[in-house]
Amino acid sequence: MHSRIDGTVLDADRDDAVRPRRRRWLIPAIVAAVVVVILAAWLFAGRKKAAAAPPPATVPTVTVVVPGTSTVAADVTATGSIAARRDAAVGVNGEGGLVTAVLVDAGQRVAQGQVLARIDASVQTQQVAQMEASIRSARADAALAQSNLDRAAKLVDKGFISKADIDTKTATRDGMNAKVRLAEAQAAEMKARMARLDVRAPAAGLVLVRNVETGQIVGAGANNLFRIAEGGVLEMRALVAEQDLAALKVGLPATVRPVGSATDYHGTIWLIDPTVDLNSRQGIARIALAYSPGLRVGGFANATIAAGAATRPVLPQSAVMVDDTGSFVYVVGADGKVVRRNVKVGSVSEKGMSVTAGLTGTERVVLSAGAFLSPGEAVKPVLAAAGA
Repeated sequence: MHSRIDGTVLDADRDDAVRPRRRRWLIPAIVAAVVVVILAAWLFAGRKKAAAAPPPATVPTVTVVVPGTSTVAADVTATGSIAARRDAAVGVNGEGGLVTAVLVDAGQRVAQGQVLARIDASVQTQQVAQMEASIRSARADAALAQSNLDRAAKLVDKGFISKADIDTKTATRDGMNAKVRLAEAQAAEMKARMARLDVRAPAAGLVLVRNVETGQIVGAGANNLFRIAEGGVLEMRALVAEQDLAALKVGLPATVRPVGSATDYHGTIWLIDPTVDLNSRQGIARIALAYSPGLRVGGFANATIAAGAATRPVLPQSAVMVDDTGSFVYVVGADGKVVRRNVKVGSVSEKGMSVTAGLTGTERVVLSAGAFLSPGEAVKPVLAAAGA
């Protein structure tokens, strides 16, 4: 029994001796494990951050040009419609009635006073015949009265006819002559009325519109049976921007091209309207044009007016782009980013396209490849070589 106790005592003493040694190794091991965990977490976070970071962006290189300014033809472009320079509406000048004949059609040239249409005059014809008969009757009565006066005058000296009878017969003769003149005036009036039944051209020109047909009933004063361009002269009513009006004057040559046509028609400005529309800020320059079958009244057309010379930026055609809102270019700003700039294009020549509005000539304009850029995009501009 004592031996167990002694053995137990010896084992306990041995454990007490081992514990301090274990404690000395346990603390460094725990510290090392914590350091390893921290290092592993740091390495994992660094790899994840490196994987998430995007690669450095590549800034595209674009060729730019500084256009400066050049002396170019200061052509003013405008749009508008074709119209008659003097548009005469032709209607019924008389009483009206049934149209018996239409003698001209649209597109034909007519002379002043030429009959364009005839209106039934059968009633007026009978009235004229009746009045002409009244004239003959009045003339016969006047001739009889004159004969009676002549015979009576021969009997005055013989005492068979008194002076009072002569005065009476003279008055009768004068009254008959007055009736003759009255009948003649009434007949002339009816003939004039009958002549007014014919629809006539008020001036020589070109028939633009025919609005009447045979068998139609037209009333007195009916208008617009025909429309005539007086003299056959047309015009384009060109809508010109307010800032361009100052460069225009009467007599400047212009080229007009109707929409859908490949033919140019040449004319000159004959009038510049003195007013500007308050809403559109546009004025009208009227371009006189000789008639041609390709010019249709009411049609839309484009005009180029030679207004002299001007100093403007000139760009290659590759630098100018067009979309639904109009012409534009891309300009590289001081910060190296692309900016859209709306421009107005003037004349086009072998030198390039002149810019009438939107540029001063000192900007760095993208020469080409504008279709692949977007506003606000950063680029690396490279100035184009001379003559590029």
